[in-house]
Amino acid sequence: MHRPIKYVEKGLTLTAQAAWAVFERLNRIKPNPSFTPAWSDKPLLKSYQKTKPPLGWPRATDSLCPRCVPEIRKQILDGKLPHEVLLNEKVGEIKAQIVERDGKILMVKDCPRHGHFEDVMSIDPAMFRHIEEVFPGRDIRAHSDEQLHNHGTSTVKYGRGAVLTIDLTNRCNMMCDPCFMDANQVGFVHELSWDDIKTLLDNAISIKPKRQMSVQFSGGEPTLSPYFLDAVRYSRKVGYTSVQAATNGIEFAKSFEFCQQAAEAGLRYVYLQFDGIGNAANSHRAVGNLFDVKLKAMENVHKAGIEIVPVTTIINGINNEQVGRIIKFALDNPKLTSFCSFQPVSFTGRDEEITDERRQAQRYTLSHLAHDVKDQTGLGEPTRDWFPLSFVSTFSDWSDLVHGPGAQWGQLSCGCHPNCGVGMAVMVDKETRESVPLSAFLNLDQLAKDVAKLNDAARGKFLSSLGMALAIMRNYDSFKTPTHFSLAAMMQKMDKTFGVTNKAQRGGYGKVSGDRTLEDIEKRRKDRWCVLMIAGMWFQDLFNYDFRRTEQCIIPYATQEGEISFCAYNTGIGWRNIIEKMHMTATLTRWYEEHGRHEIFAGGKKVSVGNVQLERIQLNDELVTTEQQHDLDRLGIAKTAREEKLRARDARQKNDPEYNAKMAKLYREVVLKEKQPEGFIPLGTLVNTNGNGNSHANGNGSHVSEHDTEAVAGD
Repeated sequence: MHRPIKYVEKGLTLTAQAAWAVFERLNRIKPNPSFTPAWSDKPLLKSYQKTKPPLGWPRATDSLCPRCVPEIRKQILDGKLPHEVLLNEKVGEIKAQIVERDGKILMVKDCPRHGHFEDVMSIDPAMFRHIEEVFPGRDIRAHSDEQLHNHGTSTVKYGRGAVLTIDLTNRCNMMCDPCFMDANQVGFVHELSWDDIKTLLDNAISIKPKRQMSVQFSGGEPTLSPYFLDAVRYSRKVGYTSVQAATNGIEFAKSFEFCQQAAEAGLRYVYLQFDGIGNAANSHRAVGNLFDVKLKAMENVHKAGIEIVPVTTIINGINNEQVGRIIKFALDNPKLTSFCSFQPVSFTGRDEEITDERRQAQRYTLSHLAHDVKDQTGLGEPTRDWFPLSFVSTFSDWSDLVHGPGAQWGQLSCGCHPNCGVGMAVMVDKETRESVPLSAFLNLDQLAKDVAKLNDAARGKFLSSLGMALAIMRNYDSFKTPTHFSLAAMMQKMDKTFGVTNKAQRGGYGKVSGDRTLEDIEKRRKDRWCVLMIAGMWFQDLFNYDFRRTEQCIIPYATQEGEISFCAYNTGIGWRNIIEKMHMTATLTRWYEEHGRHEIFAGGKKVSVGNVQLERIQLNDELVTTEQQHDLDRLGIAKTAREEKLRARDARQKNDPEYNAKMAKLYREVVLKEKQPEGFIPLGTLVNTNGNGNSHANGNGSHVSEHDTEAVAGD
């Protein structure tokens, strides 16, 4: 039976529907022109002025050849081609078609030199269509940005993004597969100086539209940088309200004092690598107690006043079975986290040379995510409850309108391509743990259309706020909400998010500005209702690359060569490799001589974090995984790039009798630094090969792989 208040709210909904009909008709009369806010040199866009890239299918787009690009990149890195070729020519570019076949959406393309390529973009055409149909359009074109956005066909053209990403160092204290930056393996250190960091942050706030209110420090492992805390502190000083760290959590787990220092410097979010529930579910990262590290880090950072966003790299056959467990963990801990970020694997960095067999087996799309969430938790309908991340930009536009022309920063706006990311919002009762998708009781499709009409009319703050209240009430179904949720709580959530009333300005919900205190943080946490955002962000690789996505990137990298799309930097033509080599700090050998080696946790090594006492975290033992996922084992498919290399080596051994002698010679020259006369084979290095192709050098059971020699050579 419904509570009596639900019937009262139903009456308000019916009243609001009638009132909206009158309000909307009057609101259409002589709409106001858009104003130009202080954070932009161009006026706010009305909904009908927003442009869209080609959507639907079949459609053509511009892509890259997965074989041409690495070849050309190597020529640039070897000094045979200038990097300026990327600014003036369409390097490695080919046309691609997006089509439907056998109930899937595919990208298919052909290179004149390397032949045919295709990959899956979605296993649910209906969801793919829905996501593209509700895309509201691109943001204001970036302007006053010529010095930072000049990267040929990879140039960011629209908006000002949501999060500025800054890699403080390419050093890391782990050796993960996958790793899109190939940390600890490139043979040199690229680490920003303090002057570099300040310059990148200063440059970022000089271009418009100035709406990028978040900055994320990444790496490598950003906490290894000696300037990590200073960078956080300076970011708050220049105006960023959301300062984040993308981290594996090791340093936060090892020291609560470090967490306190980070919080005092202004760190607001920790984007915590989090691949599953239990050490077995994280074992592919090759740290013996990695889940214990995550729990300790969570306890420490939350106690210090820093919010937590678990970030999961999802790989089919490795940890896709963890999707439901991670979400259930978040639902059990709504006071701990309000965001789950899932990132389907991008085959780049260490995985760029992946075999077709492993790529097809491990490929995971945003549609896989939506269906896994539904199948493993019972939450969400793919075509009703999932929306592109850019869907929220309509509401950001409304917030820009009500904050007026004097605002110094625009509202954070996720204006990315609809194929980049999706999300589902779930309203969670922190006291009872009851959860319901927001779109189950709030008609978000119609609400967005209503809000777009408010934006187009461009009235003042009062009428725009009144219109929003009516739009919410008329699209609200009180009988489908969580038991104790109310329309008043819905309105309060909107105000808390967009800061419309004086209550937000007075810090009534707890301030988020640079002068916020632990008291402000706890005040924001007292809200009974948590909107848990379950989001998927799918970064591109060379097999599914689309320049229409690159040009409206919302999480660009700030580098010494300007701001570059996330995908163009890490995949695409590979700007990361080029820029880091151009601005190399030191070779590994020189770095180690001057600074020593930092500790690396790999090969099952454990991190010393002591006993993990769960004071703030509720851990349901039923969610804890006790063994690895075995899908790929049953299929006989390699799990990692390293395993693929070892298998390729074994195959070569069978076909090349001299291969073992060559590897033994390489071992002595590269690892032992011995120089041998031409043709000399030392006694004892003749190699026995057992029946399964595994080799043992020096007669003592040790062996060296290509991967090992490459790592040593890099030093």
